[in-house]
Amino acid sequence: MSGRRARAITRWVVLAGVAAAAAVSAWKLSPWPSALIVRSVFERDGARVLKALRAHSPGGVDRTTGIRYRPHDPQALLDAYWPAGTSAPRPTVIWTHGGAWISGGRANAAPYFELLAAAGFTVVSLDYTRGPASRYPGAVHQLNDAHAYVVAHADELNVDPDRIVLAGDSAGAQLSSQLATAISDPAYAAELGIRPGLTAQQVRGVILHCGIYEMSGLLRSTGIIGWGNRAALHAYIGGLGFASSPSLKQMSMMRRATASFPPTFISGGNSDPLTDAQAKPFAARLESLGVDVTRLFWPHDHAPALGHEYQFDLDRPEGLAALRLAIDFVRRHTV
Repeated sequence: MSGRRARAITRWVVLAGVAAAAAVSAWKLSPWPSALIVRSVFERDGARVLKALRAHSPGGVDRTTGIRYRPHDPQALLDAYWPAGTSAPRPTVIWTHGGAWISGGRANAAPYFELLAAAGFTVVSLDYTRGPASRYPGAVHQLNDAHAYVVAHADELNVDPDRIVLAGDSAGAQLSSQLATAISDPAYAAELGIRPGLTAQQVRGVILHCGIYEMSGLLRSTGIIGWGNRAALHAYIGGLGFASSPSLKQMSMMRRATASFPPTFISGGNSDPLTDAQAKPFAARLESLGVDVTRLFWPHDHAPALGHEYQFDLDRPEGLAALRLAIDFVRRHTV
């Protein structure tokens, strides 16, 4: 091999090494690659859940979809459902979807919202900009604006603005609990830099499924779940120092909820690690504050094991039980 050819090959090898190192560095520094992997996993599971839920669509429900609740914000959309023929305000459930703050969408559980509407309610399902396209607290501000929009347009959405229940699943439960805290605690709202779109008198209750209420707990997970948790937090909070960010404490309603927190229905599956680590301690915390708490938890040895987001599995009696209890909760607290 000639010296010139050897030097050319050496240069290409060096360049390839530099490119590979740059790619690895970009992977570590940017939240996007890991976030997209996590998102793809969640979206595959979400498609499976939606397909199963469609078999339970009740019919007899009207809807309006794709309403923009924030001018010039293409991600700020909502859908609304109500019993067919409704022309009067209804008790209203405002639902925030889950997806680790980086995936999911307002229509992921549309048949479930139809079932709630068929029970006599208006249901409003909200989108928000997912991480890493938006960083904390962007979604909180969007959702707060959505609440204000719902009240301002209550007549056209068949919403009773004085009988509202906030609801959410997984990351949506965290967001709903955070907004419920801001609505019920002016000091916390001021810390977030928001003027709540709802008043404490308007919010009659909160439904929380499979949520996160102590953010630092996510950092204690190991294995693939721990990696996924860190990828989500990196994408949503931003920066390589996300693990020590003060945002984690601000997002943790285990620390921030007060005795003014609304009545709460809280649930989780017996094989979901978030149930023992997050939902049960948060229920106990609220009860210690004197909050009216309705629990739905299952024995550790319950079979079949109920995983994360079990409440959307309406092919199982446990999912149906959770739906019935949620409907009863809304009725009791919006009379």
